[in-house]
Amino acid sequence: MGKIILVTGGSRSGKSTFAENLLKEKDQVLYIATAIVTDGEMKERIERHRESRNPKWVTHEGFTNLNEAVKKYNKPYILLDCVTIMLTNLIFNREENLEENVSRETLDAIYREIEKEYSLLLKQVKEEDTTLVMVTNEVGMGLVPEYKLGRIFRDFAGWINQYLAKNSDEVYLVTCGIPLKIK
Repeated sequence: MGKIILVTGGSRSGKSTFAENLLKEKDQVLYIATAIVTDGEMKERIERHRESRNPKWVTHEGFTNLNEAVKKYNKPYILLDCVTIMLTNLIFNREENLEENVSRETLDAIYREIEKEYSLLLKQVKEEDTTLVMVTNEVGMGLVPEYKLGRIFRDFAGWINQYLAKNSDEVYLVTCGIPLKIK
């Protein structure tokens, strides 16, 4: 049975560095990068992340059907960075306009679809007897977003984080570069 570790924290808290350090001595790692290039700054950020990784790690860039990537690469260790960027991409990869007059029923259906992506990943990790380390942003300590789309994202991210934490063997909160094991 696979081991699942969730690493959470605020922006620039050191969570990605902590997660990478958990696996830094391992060569058989699949690094799942969920970010996509949207502008020059994001391109630079992605390059910095690439440079910081162990060069022996295999990288899969994508945010959907990650259970298939786990099966395809068949590595004993996986690092997924980042759950909330994946969530953002899944939200914006849809046709529905989530900003105006979207019903609660539609939002619930969208959330269930998104949660299924994570569920399939966790199921595959457990079947493959793989260790999965996931990085996510803690979104529950900030202000309530002013705009509807921001509130939808915050709600979805909070629920996904709760779902992943519940299904994780270990959970760490990183703040100021210092990890605290909370599960």
